[in-house]
Amino acid sequence: MKIKTKLNLGVGLLFLMIIILSLVAAFYIFSIKKDTENILRANYNTLEYSRNMLLSLDEINVDEEKAIIIFETNLRNQIANITESGEDKATYNLQKSFDLLVKNRTDESIKSQIRQDIFEIMKLNMTAIKAKSDIAKQTAKTANLWIAITGTLCFLIAFNLLVNLPNNIANPIKELTESIKAIANKNYSQRVHFMNHNEYGDLAKSFNTMAHKLEEYSNSNLHKLSFEKKRLETLINNMHDPIIGLDNEGIILFSNDEALKIMGLKSEEVIGKPASVVALTNDLMRSLIIKELEIYPGNSGKKPYLMKIFADGKESYFEKETVKITVKPTGEDQTIAIGEVLILRNITVFKELDFAKTNFIATVSHELKTPISSIKMSVQLLEKEQTGIINEEQHQLIESIKEDSQRLLKITGELLELSQLETGNIKLNIEKTSPYKIVSYAIEAVKVQAEQKNIELLVETENNVSDVRADSEKTAWVLINFLTNAIRYSSENSKILIELKSQNEQIIFQVRDAGKGIDYRYKTKVFDKYFQIPGSDKSGTGLGLAISKEFIEAQNGVIGVESQLGLGSTFYFNLGAV
Repeated sequence: MKIKTKLNLGVGLLFLMIIILSLVAAFYIFSIKKDTENILRANYNTLEYSRNMLLSLDEINVDEEKAIIIFETNLRNQIANITESGEDKATYNLQKSFDLLVKNRTDESIKSQIRQDIFEIMKLNMTAIKAKSDIAKQTAKTANLWIAITGTLCFLIAFNLLVNLPNNIANPIKELTESIKAIANKNYSQRVHFMNHNEYGDLAKSFNTMAHKLEEYSNSNLHKLSFEKKRLETLINNMHDPIIGLDNEGIILFSNDEALKIMGLKSEEVIGKPASVVALTNDLMRSLIIKELEIYPGNSGKKPYLMKIFADGKESYFEKETVKITVKPTGEDQTIAIGEVLILRNITVFKELDFAKTNFIATVSHELKTPISSIKMSVQLLEKEQTGIINEEQHQLIESIKEDSQRLLKITGELLELSQLETGNIKLNIEKTSPYKIVSYAIEAVKVQAEQKNIELLVETENNVSDVRADSEKTAWVLINFLTNAIRYSSENSKILIELKSQNEQIIFQVRDAGKGIDYRYKTKVFDKYFQIPGSDKSGTGLGLAISKEFIEAQNGVIGVESQLGLGSTFYFNLGAV
């Protein structure tokens, strides 16, 4: 039986019994009231009339007329209130006697007869009152019995509902709740076992069907894929770097909490929306999709685009990296692109450390340059004859001091140049310049060093090479650095070739030496700051080539090296022709 039917029957029966109880109680209360009113109307009034007639009979001798009127009035009321058997005969006898008394008012025998008739009427009504009182008592007993029976039935029905109904409803719900908890804990083999033909039976059947399908789903690859997807989403959301995923159509597939935080958007405002639409109202998204990774001159790869974003309550630095996502479809040889992931790497801490390092280097280099220059000037004064005659050993010491001072000045100069580059304070004076003059200036600057090692500097230049747009001082500095390195790593009595040529609207400067060359493992690192090739002379700082790279790329040029171990090296840079 359905739970609803049970409830309807139980509550309906209880309601019906309450109605029956109410009707029985009302019926018997009405019956008792009717019996009571019958005694009052039929018998008690007669007794009252009889008493009044007896009193007026005694008053006839005192106030005859008034007594006669009272007696006659009560007699008429009694005649109208005859209700009991035999009462009519006694009443009519009383009337005859009263008529005789009116004619002969002093006859005591008549009065005696009248009294007897009145007492007879009173006796009949007293007997009727007793009988009717017994009837009323019996009615009350019957009422008590039926009310008790009906009340007991109501109590039994209510008690049965109280005991059974909560259990019938709560126990299946409790079992179902435990089963749901088991399902939530991935125990998909859990089943509900009450199979009554009611609502709970239908619910159990549906629940077991759901659990069976969940068990099938849990054992399928789809569940594993879904689980791995959630794992990846959790990992991405827990990463401290902002990450945004796009498909081939530019639709935003996912965005972790860090990305939403710096964009100031909610997930529902981003996920599933075209990046171009989001970019219309969000400057950061516009920067992410418009400013792709920039290609820097002289770099075969790409440099991440550096972005300054207000995050974590301060200006923060992020490097944008775009990772292209490709897959190889099953059974195919070619990979296809399915989207890309934008990663913003937070490098604020490193940038702050870099700024601190740069400022420290700049300060130290600036402070060292003055005393080193002072030392150099003092050494020059010592070399003059006016200061005094020096012996050979002193002369060697002075030369050593001069060399060390010159090297220190070169190092501090490079450090200052580097700090200017890193802080963006470098100032270029780009103008139309003759490349011949740059080459000539650089050769003149290193001529003495080359002569000390008997190295021949050979120059090969094309005729009518166009002028270049360049900062002649910075460009000459780079060429001097190439030549200085070539001289340092070349053996004595060797040759260094300086080439100047034009190609595809580019002016190419090359320095070719016959030194030991560079291992292929280090070719991509020689332009890094502070890098020195293992096993090479450590007298330098490892900054010269890094500064050279910054100088050339700042002029939109390209710098590079070609080398093979044991066959020498060729350093070159290209600048645009005018």
